[in-house]
Amino acid sequence: MAGHSKWANIQHRKGRQDKARAKLFSRLSKEIMVAVKMGGPDADMNPRLRLAVANAKGQSMPKDNIERAITKAAGGDAEEYFEIRYEGFGPAGVGIIVEASTDNKNRAAGEVRAAFSKNGGNMGETGSVSFMFDQVGEIRFPLSIGDEETVLEGAIEAGAEDVQREDLLDDDGEPAPEHVIYCAREDLAEVSAALQERFGEAKSANIIWKPQNLIDVDGEKAQTLMKLLEALEDLDDVSRVFTNFDISDAEMEQMGG
Repeated sequence: MAGHSKWANIQHRKGRQDKARAKLFSRLSKEIMVAVKMGGPDADMNPRLRLAVANAKGQSMPKDNIERAITKAAGGDAEEYFEIRYEGFGPAGVGIIVEASTDNKNRAAGEVRAAFSKNGGNMGETGSVSFMFDQVGEIRFPLSIGDEETVLEGAIEAGAEDVQREDLLDDDGEPAPEHVIYCAREDLAEVSAALQERFGEAKSANIIWKPQNLIDVDGEKAQTLMKLLEALEDLDDVSRVFTNFDISDAEMEQMGG
């Protein structure tokens, strides 16, 4: 999400890392199972599964967990998950896109709607927010793969469109900056494979909603927005949340203290 590094860092300072990691593994398992159901259990023949497995490995998900998710889905034992997108608004008119993977559409819709209404937000119609974002491919690597010039050169050769640096914290609160590489949505599998051949395994490769512009938020509205985003992230059916807020570092430090 926009403000991703700030959001990830404040989550760490609030001691949410363990819960976030458990939620992450659950989401990665769902993505693997959905991919298997759609294209079969052979990653060589299923680009979506190949990306899902690469993401799981990049997030240090145990190999046994990955294989269990593939086996469960291939054997027909996995739940039938539906992928749904919700759109809405937070304080200061911030746009929020919520991606969910659920086995119960009514439950997911009700919980997302309740999270918005109880935390200063409003659900919108499909398309009411997404027009303010571009759907693109995003590939993340640790900073250790090379300097900015080397990574930019490799990204361009692989067919990517842009490279940025994002400052994050690791699970221990230590700086863990990343190279973030963007490409066209339809080129993600091809660009990701080319980058992996050059730089090794990526930390993640996903289709994301990238905001076209950012909305400044501060004071009480910033506090309310953080509560809304936390409420949405905490929902079991929610996979990812994207938004177009911008909160100053000073404001974030104050909230994270």
